[in-house]
Amino acid sequence: MLPPIEQRLATELAVRPAQVIATIELLNDGATVPFIARYRKEITGGLDDTQLRQLLERLTYLRELEDRRATVLNSIQEQGKLTDELKVQVEHALTKQDLEDIYLPYKQKRRTKAQIAKEAGIEPLATDLLTNPQLIPEEAAVSYIREDLGFGDVKAVLDGARQILMERFAEDAKLIGQLRQFYKDQCLIKSELIKEKELEGAKYQDWFDFSESYSQIPSHRSLALLRGRNEGILKVGLVLPFELDEARKQEVHPCEQMIARQFNIRKQDLPADKWLADTVRWTWKVKVSIHLELDLMGELKERAEEEAIRIFGQNLKDLLLAAPAGQHITMGIDPGIRTGCKIAVVDATGKLLDTATIYPHEPRKDWEGSIHTINQLCRAHQVTLIAIGNGTASRETDKLVLDTIKTHPSLKLSKLVVSEAGASVYSASELAAKEFPNLDVSIRGAVSIARRLQDPLAELVKIDPKSIGVGQYQHDVSQIKLAKNLEAVVEDCVNAVGVDVNTASIPLLARVSGLNNNLATSIVQYRDQHGAFKSRSELHQVPRLGNKTFEQAAGFLRIPNGIDPLDASSVHPEAYPLVEKIIRHINRPLSAILGKSSEIKTLSPELFVNEQWGLPTVIDVLTELEKPGRDPRPEFKTAQFDDSVQEMKDLKVDMILEGVVTNVAAFGAFVDIGVHQDGLVHVSALSNSFVKDPHSVVKAGQIVKVKVIEVDIARKRIALTMRLGDTSVQFKNNQIGSANSSNSSGNYKKDLKNPKIMPSSQQPSAMASAFAKLKNK
Repeated sequence: MLPPIEQRLATELAVRPAQVIATIELLNDGATVPFIARYRKEITGGLDDTQLRQLLERLTYLRELEDRRATVLNSIQEQGKLTDELKVQVEHALTKQDLEDIYLPYKQKRRTKAQIAKEAGIEPLATDLLTNPQLIPEEAAVSYIREDLGFGDVKAVLDGARQILMERFAEDAKLIGQLRQFYKDQCLIKSELIKEKELEGAKYQDWFDFSESYSQIPSHRSLALLRGRNEGILKVGLVLPFELDEARKQEVHPCEQMIARQFNIRKQDLPADKWLADTVRWTWKVKVSIHLELDLMGELKERAEEEAIRIFGQNLKDLLLAAPAGQHITMGIDPGIRTGCKIAVVDATGKLLDTATIYPHEPRKDWEGSIHTINQLCRAHQVTLIAIGNGTASRETDKLVLDTIKTHPSLKLSKLVVSEAGASVYSASELAAKEFPNLDVSIRGAVSIARRLQDPLAELVKIDPKSIGVGQYQHDVSQIKLAKNLEAVVEDCVNAVGVDVNTASIPLLARVSGLNNNLATSIVQYRDQHGAFKSRSELHQVPRLGNKTFEQAAGFLRIPNGIDPLDASSVHPEAYPLVEKIIRHINRPLSAILGKSSEIKTLSPELFVNEQWGLPTVIDVLTELEKPGRDPRPEFKTAQFDDSVQEMKDLKVDMILEGVVTNVAAFGAFVDIGVHQDGLVHVSALSNSFVKDPHSVVKAGQIVKVKVIEVDIARKRIALTMRLGDTSVQFKNNQIGSANSSNSSGNYKKDLKNPKIMPSSQQPSAMASAFAKLKNK
């Protein structure tokens, strides 16, 4: 028998079994990952949220594996075919695939040609020919002719015997496992154009005759090929290298050789040799190769999906944890041309104060009138920040705001261009309709733009993560897996920052550990009826919020300016007695030490450890007392776009600019430099040293300096480098990536041409498509 699930998890995660057992007990009891990671460190031995997510994912898989194992054993036993040896094989299967390979001969299936031949009594002939190739097949088959059962001549009998052996060979679990591993290690994934699809599939031109190692192909190229196949443009399959060599095409297939060896079939100049060799060849071509290709293509898709989902999750996390501008009265402008620019002014907490529409661009060109309107609104509401959406007419609107600031310096305004990805989704959502039932959809977008500058996390949680625009082939991956992963990312981010229970929206509260949409609604309704919460203990008065929920949620819900200053911190109420113990020890009131790092640092955590509070909890509490309610997000900074660069035509090769990373893919990073078209910094141009994962160098929302290497206006392509010593000459000579042996320039060119996920109406040429925005808008 395999070791129990707990032992397997401990080995896989390189932790102690006791940590795994304790964590599983907490999960079974309904505890959330954020709660366990933050407040149960003593019990889990300090497992962090990443380890806990991995443990939960593997625990789910292994439990499903055990359920399937029990089903398989029961099925085989009911058939009366469960031997001791077979039972051991089933009990030792490490993966679902291994288990299914073992179960294949016993799985209920349609009546096969092999079964029909067995029913006609031909199986002994098949076995005799396999074990005794000295037999002459045609002569041995004569005695098995049964015209009444459909085997009326020698040919039919031998065909039946062949079907029996083919099924036997194809259902040998050990052999299939070996073939699968050999094929995974050695095969290539190859694509070619389906006839007469050149024009329809122009965006896939780089895949019309393409091959790459199955085990090495990156996720984005796998998903591009699979999309081309699904759209009926590409024929995609697996081949071994020798099959692409005309001079070697006649060689015996290595997998046929492996099948022959497994059943001791070899060329001995005996009568049955050719018949057996043909049986092996047909086994590979008709049964095994098709079965393996389906399996491996499915595995390739799963592998690519996992990587794409991982990248999406990392990008989403970076965006959600972007620095907030904070509580400033903010104006949001959703730029537009003919329909005008929509304006919304919100107060420091995000409450809508005023709206307007201005028409500074074509066709009205009311530049001065627009400046006048912005000025009036800013003065009336004491606006200090202006957030400008980065969509159509963004730079033109940015110039308008700049002129306003120059014309009215007394306003003391600051302006920023922010991503408006997903704002239109929020604007048309049921949530926005409930909040602003009488507000035009486009004005709602301006509200969202203003709020996401104040607090990106609080605003972005209102939007389906898949609409935020940082995914890679997100429509091509399992939507269930994607949603599950992104939900976990959002949950971890919200709880890492904490939530002001008196200002948080229902969507934000619903992401707090232990809460859901119904409980979040109850909290908001209670708040509306009774006013702001004065203390965490008051949460007990919220309908349906019981003790278990309070335990899970309380530490992440903050009450600034409440009765107890600890309620504004991440100290859990269950640890308040610990704080009292610390206060008694130093003989000073809480107000005298809260936020005083010099006082706290003199304390030894070991002094306060007892059976109730372990060292990790004590350290966390002291850290929180030192910096109460600290925000883990970075300091707010903004990119300064070059005012002389408004459009692609303004770009010059070797120009150095500041920009914002909008998306990170497996092959590099997309950077907004303020010209309505993101540029690509290929992975080979991210650093002077080798880069395996672009996320190790950059993240979504990061401000970076880049150099322009190439500009192709016709194809909407901008090539950038963060290696500021690079020159366009080096780029053209394919020298970018010289420091990165595996990040070749060949892949650079190929990755630029990957078809991206965009609405069909927005898909440009192959080169521009890949080079444009990977993100969905």
